[in-house]
Amino acid sequence: MSEKSKVTRVIEGAEQLSLGISIVVAILLGVGIGLLLKNATGYTWTLWLGVFWGVAGAVLNVYKAYKKQKASLDELKDRYKGYKPKYDEDED
Repeated sequence: MSEKSKVTRVIEGAEQLSLGISIVVAILLGVGIGLLLKNATGYTWTLWLGVFWGVAGAVLNVYKAYKKQKASLDELKDRYKGYKPKYDEDED
């Protein structure tokens, strides 16, 4: 196995892992901001506001990852648009 393929596999694995980590980090940041707001203002609803912001950030991260993956698959679709297999199973 070449050095380039090892590095490529590590990068691909990190990209897949980063989505899960970014979801957790977004929610934790939202909860942290909510706790700070609750302690600063004394209102409990500010905690839930922070939780909402964290969940919204996590959903946004998933949406961005989806759009990136869809663009990548659309590029592959366009690349192989005129591809015809050497054999066709229906002609048997």
